[in-house]
Amino acid sequence: MSVVSIDKSLCTGCGQCVRDCPARNLSLLGGVARVAGGQCIECGHCFAVCPAGAVSMAGYELAGLEKTASMSEFGPERLLLAMQSRRSVRRFTGEAVSEADLARILEAGRCCPTACNAQDVHFIVLQKRIAEAEAAAVRLFRRAGKLAVLIKTLPKSVPDNFFFMGAPLAIVCASANETDAALAAAYMELCAESLGLGGFYCGYFCAAARLSGELRDIISLPDGLKPAVTLVLGHPDVKYLRRAPRRPADITRL
Repeated sequence: MSVVSIDKSLCTGCGQCVRDCPARNLSLLGGVARVAGGQCIECGHCFAVCPAGAVSMAGYELAGLEKTASMSEFGPERLLLAMQSRRSVRRFTGEAVSEADLARILEAGRCCPTACNAQDVHFIVLQKRIAEAEAAAVRLFRRAGKLAVLIKTLPKSVPDNFFFMGAPLAIVCASANETDAALAAAYMELCAESLGLGGFYCGYFCAAARLSGELRDIISLPDGLKPAVTLVLGHPDVKYLRRAPRRPADITRL
């Protein structure tokens, strides 16, 4: 049963929802839009595009969604400059990330695009147990010499703060689809940057979680989900004064 319903008394038959539905789940019949009984992916495009407000979606909070914004409002030059200026931060003050900022960051992850609108990313927020999780990961890396074969960039010595560098917060993005988790992490990092926070992606911690049942228990990783991306965040204790150089883009144009 589709979660989408259309109020026939409000529908004007403009066809916007039908043309914009990626799953082709809607059609026009007698000048009124209707659910055709296809494979709805609950993307919300029909709700968002309808000029008459005739579309509803069961199970979703719809109030207040009329307010929108466009990336074009920021201007491409300013937005690109900010993206070019972004740096991975591994030096942090002792200040905690506020609950208000954390809520905004998680909201950014929640609204990221996912394959077929699966909305399948699980967020594990490490704050109270961040030291415990890091200690377990450090023990694993220290005692498993064979990891150097599996992870060629692993250093010879693993310090106590090897994974989180003293940051107060880490968010593990887990999903059956690692691309979805990576997109969520990227959205969250951009939001964190806008809040004046800094951070880095710790692939080593995800590798440790994949190898250690103890660590998966500590972070309460749900069965069937892969720890795909770990985003480490905090207040930066460093200020970069210029953009870092990059090699030219490797592009094929056809």
